[in-house]
Amino acid sequence: MRLNVAVWAMLIVVAGIAPLEAQTAQDYERARMRMVSESIEKAGVTNPRVLEAMRSVPRHEFVPSTYRDKAYWDSAWPIGYKQTITWPSVVALMTQSLDPQPEDRVLEIGTGSGYQAAVLSQLVKQVYSIEIVKPLGQQAEKRLKRLGYQNVKVKVGDGYQGWPEFAPFDKIIVTCSPEKVPQPLIDQLAEGGRMIIPVGSRYDQEMCLLEKKNGKLVRKQLMPTYFVPMTGQSDKERTVKPDPLNPKIRNGGFEEREEDGQLAGWYNQRQVILVDKDAPEGRSCVRFDNEEPGRRSNALQAIGVDGRRIAALHFTFQYRTEHVVDGKEGFEKAGLQVTFDDARQFVGEEIAAHLVGSSPWQSIRATVAVPERARQAVVRIGLNGATGTLWIDDVKMTAERR
Repeated sequence: MRLNVAVWAMLIVVAGIAPLEAQTAQDYERARMRMVSESIEKAGVTNPRVLEAMRSVPRHEFVPSTYRDKAYWDSAWPIGYKQTITWPSVVALMTQSLDPQPEDRVLEIGTGSGYQAAVLSQLVKQVYSIEIVKPLGQQAEKRLKRLGYQNVKVKVGDGYQGWPEFAPFDKIIVTCSPEKVPQPLIDQLAEGGRMIIPVGSRYDQEMCLLEKKNGKLVRKQLMPTYFVPMTGQSDKERTVKPDPLNPKIRNGGFEEREEDGQLAGWYNQRQVILVDKDAPEGRSCVRFDNEEPGRRSNALQAIGVDGRRIAALHFTFQYRTEHVVDGKEGFEKAGLQVTFDDARQFVGEEIAAHLVGSSPWQSIRATVAVPERARQAVVRIGLNGATGTLWIDDVKMTAERR
């Protein structure tokens, strides 16, 4: 499973779990229990079967050795071939949304490391998983067999074509983002079945839950998200193209919201509340609250930005603070932070605005230099591991050409 947060390296900022100093089986098990209690349950996962699966699957087996000491952080890490392993909290939330049942036959599109398939294998009768990147698919198949997940079948191919040989499927989970739901997957979903899929443009996507009723899909938007777009022809055929020479912030005034009240355009929202009073601009502002140093309280937005042509990003926003204190780690600072990458390889990060203490509403300006290698960025607002209360409104960004 692959979640492109675009900035795997910066995710240590918001993980909230210390790295392992040793790597014994007992260390990994303790870290796995801590991951579930400190990240997954707090993200809203309550299904006891899903929680038990997250406690049992050895995530450290699904990341490269370089990142094994960080395997149980609530973070994404590179797995090679410009792909990442998804945050465990997102894996758990997606799995819970599928409502997996013991007799289900599940199709997964985007095998990646095989981690999502391993979690599902604990919960359903059979998992059929497709990976478009041949080396990843081959590695995942060997890994799943070695670890004893006998009810997972993997093949390399175009996942958007589904797996007609084994259709229909009770559930389908898609872990890379198409612009719209592929028709073969609709056809291969059983009547009464569920599909969870991130849909949208390259940088602005919605996690959707689809249920097939009387041959038609009933759609429910779950949350904004940011997943790896399908590569190759599918990405080239998008009707909405990114514009990395004119990057913009969407919904920086927080007036636009999703069906369930979440912020539109911002993903990985943690401990954030829309406030409809006392906003310095417009109707709404956002409030971040956190009492535990290191715990995430933030919202992220991905943008395309071409560092060959864009020299800097200029930000302005309004903020108010109440008893804001830095977290225990040096990077746990409230405010606005930007991380840059090139093909999902980290190339730079900067804290654009560092906020502490208590203050009334006021405006702030900040500038971030764009590395020439950068092709995309993630803007993160919130407490970011600090404690206290932070209000933010009217976030604007302009780009300066080289």
